[in-house]
Amino acid sequence: MKLIFATHNAHKVAELNQLLPKSIKLLSLNDIGCHEEIEETGKSLEENSKIKADFIRNKYGLDCFADDSGLEVELLDGAPGVYSARYAGPNKDMEANIQKVWSELDGETNPKAWFRTVFYVYFSGKEYELAGRVEGTIIFEKRGTGGFGYDPIFVPKGYQKTFAELGEDVKNKIGHRAIATQSLLKIVKQNC
Repeated sequence: MKLIFATHNAHKVAELNQLLPKSIKLLSLNDIGCHEEIEETGKSLEENSKIKADFIRNKYGLDCFADDSGLEVELLDGAPGVYSARYAGPNKDMEANIQKVWSELDGETNPKAWFRTVFYVYFSGKEYELAGRVEGTIIFEKRGTGGFGYDPIFVPKGYQKTFAELGEDVKNKIGHRAIATQSLLKIVKQNC
């Protein structure tokens, strides 16, 4: 079975491929010849994931899903949230994004944060909205070389290491996309 993941982000595709059974072949937008950047004009993760899924469904008529994910920090009223990738500006500079988060937290001790993802899914004639969330805290040093984005400064609840230090095996069990992917797998199994 082939499933379209409405993203150009190779990190996300690789992460989800590790979570899916071999019977499901995950295809990115590049794999289906869609090289357009789908403009994310939504004001929430939910809106952006639906915008991307709607674009693929309407243009190609294919079953697909899209996600939007973000880091949300309690002391910043949920920011950077939907603007996580471009928090410090349109260039999607993760180093600048991290520096901006640190600057706005102004050295607060153990600020509570969470990663959240929302999947919008078109599958077998039905629509679904799925979510995943992992709680943790922000640290004020970058640790680890794995993962991407804010992973080097996020320590998930119950752990002493950042996502970037824990590695893919742990992240793929407890991460926000892993949680949403488990819900996606249930839908696929129910409809096949």
